[in-house]
Amino acid sequence: MGALVGLGFGTGALLVWSAFFLPRAPRTSAPAPGRGRLQERLARAGMGDVAPASLLALCAVLGLTALALVQVVAGAFPVALAFGLIAAYLPVAVLAGRARQRQREFAEVWPEAVDNLASAVRAGLSLPDALSGLATSGPVALRHDFGQFALDYQVTGRFGEALDRLKDRLADPVGDRMVEGLRIAREVGGGDLGRLLRNLSAYLREEARTRSELEARQAWTVNGARLAVAAPWVVLLLMAFQTELIARYSSPTGSLVLGVGAGLCFGAYWMMLRIGRLPVEQRILS
Repeated sequence: MGALVGLGFGTGALLVWSAFFLPRAPRTSAPAPGRGRLQERLARAGMGDVAPASLLALCAVLGLTALALVQVVAGAFPVALAFGLIAAYLPVAVLAGRARQRQREFAEVWPEAVDNLASAVRAGLSLPDALSGLATSGPVALRHDFGQFALDYQVTGRFGEALDRLKDRLADPVGDRMVEGLRIAREVGGGDLGRLLRNLSAYLREEARTRSELEARQAWTVNGARLAVAAPWVVLLLMAFQTELIARYSSPTGSLVLGVGAGLCFGAYWMMLRIGRLPVEQRILS
């Protein structure tokens, strides 16, 4: 019991230390050209200020904690290692899910935001004022980002720099297209800006409706696959409380069975996702 209390205290102390002393990603006016895949995922999830090192540290702490706990309970290192790897991957899985959820929310509200912007432009507002107005009259999911744009523009007075920061915060393909279109309209003059925004709104609505139908049809397949992958590991976790039974996995044969089973489970799940995934628009203008 004392060992578990000490482990919990040490884990908490490490998390507190990482929150204050690990470096955070610098705030730049535009994405770095060599930004890694993990940093891009953080940006898509709305966590662009979090450094990848902090996320990796959290993965390591969770993995080591799960490994130690299962090892204390079951006494079988191969089983403890398997659950340690699963726990270490959990933050990455949660991050990916949050990024997908955020992109779905953006896809639903972008047509409304474009309509509001078109109405503001038609009413005679300048582009900076129209964009800043979305912080109060735009969709709730986008108000914070456009509020930061309004603050950046008020502080610097540089429209292009504020647009770069907005694009970096949104980390969304549709946002990239809209930002670049507004930048061109600002620099060369946009007599047809209202028509462009209306056409973009209609296109986004049609795309969102088609994607939502496809996602609804494949949701039961994805959920079934997740349940099929999780079920064996839930059973194995319950077996960990039976010391005599779980000790069999400490042998070379048990370790081989565990490794082959893990490879088959995650290989089949990955293949199912690859076959059934919908095309994802890339940020070609980032």
